Amino acid sequence: MKILLTTECYAPVINGVVTSVMTLEKELRGLGHEVRILTLSMTKRSYRREHVTYIRSLGAGRLYPGARFAWRTDTEYLDELVDWQPDIIHSHCEFSTFLMARQLARKLGIPVVHTYHTVYEDYTHYFSPNQKWGKAMVAIFTRKVLKNTKCVIAPTNKVRSILLDYGVTRPIQVVPTGINLARITKPINDQEKQTLRMRLGIPKHHTVLLSVGRLAKEKNLEEILLYLSKTEQKNVTLLIVGDGPNRENLEQYAKSLGIHNHVIFAGMISPTDISAFYQLGDVFVSASNSETQGLTYVEALANGVPALCRTDSCLDDVIIDGVNGWQYSDFEEFDEKLHTMLSKEETYRRLSTHAREKAACDYSSESFAMKVEQIYQQEMANYQRMILKSCGSELTRFDEGR
Repeated sequence: MKILLTTECYAPVINGVVTSVMTLEKELRGLGHEVRILTLSMTKRSYRREHVTYIRSLGAGRLYPGARFAWRTDTEYLDELVDWQPDIIHSHCEFSTFLMARQLARKLGIPVVHTYHTVYEDYTHYFSPNQKWGKAMVAIFTRKVLKNTKCVIAPTNKVRSILLDYGVTRPIQVVPTGINLARITKPINDQEKQTLRMRLGIPKHHTVLLSVGRLAKEKNLEEILLYLSKTEQKNVTLLIVGDGPNRENLEQYAKSLGIHNHVIFAGMISPTDISAFYQLGDVFVSASNSETQGLTYVEALANGVPALCRTDSCLDDVIIDGVNGWQYSDFEEFDEKLHTMLSKEETYRRLSTHAREKAACDYSSESFAMKVEQIYQQEMANYQRMILKSCGSELTRFDEGR
């Protein structure tokens, strides 16, 4: 099968969508398929590098930090993809590259499958002063985009429910994004761990609460900082891995709470090094409610780091209370579960073991790719049946008119 994946961002950009696309690409190749990528260039120049086509774009940071749009489509590069003759297009973003995906699909007469990665209603503060109006705009936009697809993939039941609430009528398949367990769980020895702790300035006797992700307002890291300032667990360091537009505000907030000596901002980390940082963590923490699946949660669990995260329906199948961590609803619950995790060695060991086991069982990248492959095959068959039916109807009308 020839498969074209389209996405607004691709390497060297690092985020959840890029990670998902690269994982799927690798595993589809492993299944024997030919895969190409269509994405946006980070400059005003289009180019092709090996199997990746980059279309020139402009920044649209005022709409959303890091956002870009294609200001002019270079037909020569799209014509190359037409000549390649893909069998199906799998789009991963709803903006410029989706318009290109739709254009290519119409020209080639092939179906478009789309993964809905981002719940935009959680980001309305970037483009609408009124949350209610912002959500209504998102619903209209989502319906308009997804009607041009044959099937929608949702990473969780939470996302499926949201899309149904928006009035999306296309078939929706729930497929959790897989992770490359071998890459993300590359072990480090005790000496390497101690060296990294010393380089970061983590006190030797401190437990590490770990946060990994983009530092943006919707991630609600302020809550974790506030809870850290209130907890009686004093020998604790919060290690924040990642960067983003809210970093300076978070640093100032930590200072205002008087806990800046207990918080370390590590910044962006190379994907090749991230497993070492996961293994520094004792407890993975998050207060975000804007996740569609939360790959960082799964990656932490795969490294044996139990999770303590704000209650979110997208985590219902990821974090099982008392098995591989807990979900919390307020500070009292957060503090109680944190105390349980850190004070009872047997409990912690059990949580850590179950964290690894569940991640390995439910979120392997191989299983993810095989499920997506089945959707491709199903939608290609459905599309062919639709074309044959349409041709049959045309022939019937022709005969009747003779």
